[in-house]
Amino acid sequence: MLETHLRSPVTRERLRSGPAADHVDAFADWLHSNGFTTTTINSQLRSLASWTDWMLAAGFTAQHFLAAFEACKEMLQREERVRYHRGPNQHSLAAASTFIRYLRDLGTLPPLEPAPSPCDRWPLLGEFRSWTRINRGLTETTLDVYEGILVGLLDTLGDDVRTFSAESLRTFVLERARPHGIERAKSITVAVRAFLRFLGATGQCAPGMDKAIPGYASWQLSSVPRYLPSQDVERLIESCAEDANGLRDTAVLLLLARLALRASEVAALRFADVDWGNASILVCGKARRRALLPLPQEVGDAILLYLQRGRPSLQVPEIFTTVTAPLRPVTRAAVTGIVRSALRRTGIESPINGAHVLRHSAATTMLCQGASLADVGTLLRHRSAQTTAHYAKVDFDLLSEIAQPWPEVPSC
Repeated sequence: MLETHLRSPVTRERLRSGPAADHVDAFADWLHSNGFTTTTINSQLRSLASWTDWMLAAGFTAQHFLAAFEACKEMLQREERVRYHRGPNQHSLAAASTFIRYLRDLGTLPPLEPAPSPCDRWPLLGEFRSWTRINRGLTETTLDVYEGILVGLLDTLGDDVRTFSAESLRTFVLERARPHGIERAKSITVAVRAFLRFLGATGQCAPGMDKAIPGYASWQLSSVPRYLPSQDVERLIESCAEDANGLRDTAVLLLLARLALRASEVAALRFADVDWGNASILVCGKARRRALLPLPQEVGDAILLYLQRGRPSLQVPEIFTTVTAPLRPVTRAAVTGIVRSALRRTGIESPINGAHVLRHSAATTMLCQGASLADVGTLLRHRSAQTTAHYAKVDFDLLSEIAQPWPEVPSC
């Protein structure tokens, strides 16, 4: 009921005398049941009243919510908003959008027509995703990255893959990579090569066309791992508050820092993946490879505390969810955002502004504490020992002992 969620009797009367009168009481209860705070519900209803007042003045009725929303949006884009002037604004549109979503959930309004996906426009991309998922074991996250690059390829060269030439493919890769750094340039090359291998394997273009794509010069293992000192990692973890958000963020940061998980692996973690009896956790990583990792006491305690005191009662299999409305499982980007917020909060300058810095930090901390490269490779789930060898460079004292002087040059 409106009386429970809206303090102003004047606003309640405006809503009950407007086009949304038949739905506002149930809408207010819906906002509350979906985790919106009292302050947010009050603000949403006030903003909704501004929109329904405008609907009445513009001659729209309860049968024209969608048309009224589009007309109001167009008016606000066309006319400059006068400060302190009563009437609809962007907050009104946001409240109207939430109200329309509620009516769609209720079945009163038709469901939103999804925008056509790239796979709808180019069925070949859908075939590529399916083939690569089955035959190469790539995850949806990687396929999304590939798709963004391949959309540009098909936009530039057209969808008749029989006309692709080595020259046109090389030109596309070089032009697309020109504004970016070496890592992004290499990812563009990998995506285009994967697409051409699919075309060759399925007989849609000449096999071996992927070899026409040039590689970008880079010296393998030439750089030093980018990581945070262990004391900075501890500062990040200790910076979390004791509220629901802080309990969730603490558990997320510990999973990243102690088990070296990737952001996508934390977001995908489910209740069924945690074996509390055997203190282990099942992680699905790159290429859908599954690995059973030990669950440290500190990490397990943080997860339990979050589940007991911080997690909303949302019936989804994922462990980590948003704490405020709209309630839903967190995404890979949200996990990265948790790390970025902690870095801002503590003022720590990080070489990587995201979750992956904690994966590097976990590996380097293990090495500095005496762990072997094989142990680090097991934790990071590397398929190649050469990849793990990258972290051997962090022990600068040991490297200085084994470094040989340059011939005929005095030692520093």
